[in-house]
Amino acid sequence: MGTREEILGAAARIMRDEGYARATTKEIARAAGYSEATLYKHFQDKTEIFLRVLEERTPGLAALLAQLDRRAGSGDLRGNLEELVATAVRFYLDSFPIAVSLYSSRALLAAHRDRVRELGGGPHTPEELLTRYLVAEQRLGRLAHSADPRAMAQLLLGACFQQAFLADFGGQPPSGDQLADLARRLVATVLGATAAADGG
Repeated sequence: MGTREEILGAAARIMRDEGYARATTKEIARAAGYSEATLYKHFQDKTEIFLRVLEERTPGLAALLAQLDRRAGSGDLRGNLEELVATAVRFYLDSFPIAVSLYSSRALLAAHRDRVRELGGGPHTPEELLTRYLVAEQRLGRLAHSADPRAMAQLLLGACFQQAFLADFGGQPPSGDQLADLARRLVATVLGATAAADGG
C-alpha cells in the first residue's frame, strides 16, 4: 500500500469515528504515520481528502455510476437498477458517519460546499449520472417513452438515502437478503409505474 492509500485509509477511519468536522489534517497525517507536509503532497486540503474517501473508500457507487453509460442497451435494465439501488444504500450507510458533522455548523457547511464546487462533483452527481443512463435506455427503447428519467433517478436515490438513514439511525444495517429484496421492490415499483403510464 502506498503513501496516498495509507493516508486515505487513516482519513476514512478517523472521519467514521470522529466525523468530518473533528478530523484534522494533522490528526489524519499522524494516524497514517506521516507528516502534514507529506499529506499535502498528495491532497490539496481536507475537502479533497473527504471526496476521495467517498469515492475510493466507501462501497463503489462512484465506480458503478461512472460505467453505467456503457451498460445502456446491454444486460437487464431491471438488474442494472437493482444493483444500483443496493450499492447506493450501502454507500449512504457508510458515508453518513463521515458527512453528518458537516451540518454541525452552517459556516462549516458553506465553506465545504464552496470547496466541493471548486473541485467538481458533489451530492447531485449520482442523480445526474443515473438520469443520463436512464435517458440512454429510453432512447434505445428499453424504458417507456412516457417515463421521466430524472424523476425515476430522484425516486430511486431518494428512497436509498431514506432507507440508509433509517438503518443507520436504528443501528441495524440491512442483511444482503434484505437489501436485495428492497432493491427488487423499489425497482419493480418505479418500472411498473412507468409501464402503467405508457399503457403497458
